[in-house]
Amino acid sequence: MLKRLKLAEERLLQLESLLAASDAPSSAQLYRTRLKEYNALLPQAEAYRTYRALEEELAATRLLYEDVTQEKELRALAFEEIKCLEGKMTAILREAEILLLPKDPNADRDVIVEIRGCAGGEEAALFAAVLYRMYSMYAAQNGYRVELLSVNETELGGFKEIDFQISGTGAYSRFKFESGVHRVQRVPQTESQGRIQTSTATVAVLPVVEDVDVEINPADVVMEAFRASGAGGQHINKTDSAVRLTHKPSGIVVECQEERSQFQNRDKAMKMLRAKLYDIECRRQHEEIASARRAQVGTGDRSERIRTYNYPQGRVTDHRIGQTLHTLDRFLNGDIGGLLEELSRAELALLLKEQHKD
Repeated sequence: MLKRLKLAEERLLQLESLLAASDAPSSAQLYRTRLKEYNALLPQAEAYRTYRALEEELAATRLLYEDVTQEKELRALAFEEIKCLEGKMTAILREAEILLLPKDPNADRDVIVEIRGCAGGEEAALFAAVLYRMYSMYAAQNGYRVELLSVNETELGGFKEIDFQISGTGAYSRFKFESGVHRVQRVPQTESQGRIQTSTATVAVLPVVEDVDVEINPADVVMEAFRASGAGGQHINKTDSAVRLTHKPSGIVVECQEERSQFQNRDKAMKMLRAKLYDIECRRQHEEIASARRAQVGTGDRSERIRTYNYPQGRVTDHRIGQTLHTLDRFLNGDIGGLLEELSRAELALLLKEQHKD
């Protein structure tokens, strides 16, 4: 571990020289790349320097303790100081172990969230609306911005499908754990005999990527304009502002109808298409390297049931970490941060375990 930390410090010194060079700004892209690498290595280099400083202090204190000519009280103080320094060095190594874990390249990206009502018909669509409200409330409470991209409403106010973007620092690192099948157990409003129904909705969380991340050949994309449906006033009913994009090589189809202009809807639809293509490529690479570096807790398979919301018992259970909360009302009102933290800690523990295997 110390060897890796030392290499990080050596590379940091190289980058300092490169960034300070007079011609550094000549290539803006190269400068940004080096600065990003510098910022990533800085915590590792600082950990190494702190450890070495403690190591030198420990060596000097041991010499004092081993000097039998010193007063008894002084040697006793030196002994206590040795224990303290050893504890600090152990703590530095624990922190460094986390710093050396592979970084998720998508951690700081914005995300596109897709919610689909699945098994359960109208009840599943109503549950999809509940999930959208839950994420929107959590986002508002934590400084994230939510932007609606596309929605297909049902007559009772549910969502057959809804796509929206969440923007803000570390959005992907927070919301990535929500990908999967969410199951709800409750008595539907339309159920006259009070029988509990089980329904499901799927959630997909995709990192927002730029043109440089995914190259799309314009010839591979077919664009169709159509009239938007749903609320929106006279404009929506009279102009073909909504946009549908079809990516011919993959067969992916995306739609956006929330903006007033066709240009804005096309721009947002392209964002959604890039995110989907990027996600496909990431999952392909993920499968090729098996599960050595997992992107999220669990297998990441979106057919996997990750959470159950039980209304009669007022509980929510996350099956990946086996945790049950009896605060369903608060949870559905956006109080999901505690569980997201637990999932993050579980992911960290898994990565540390896999690093030890290596």
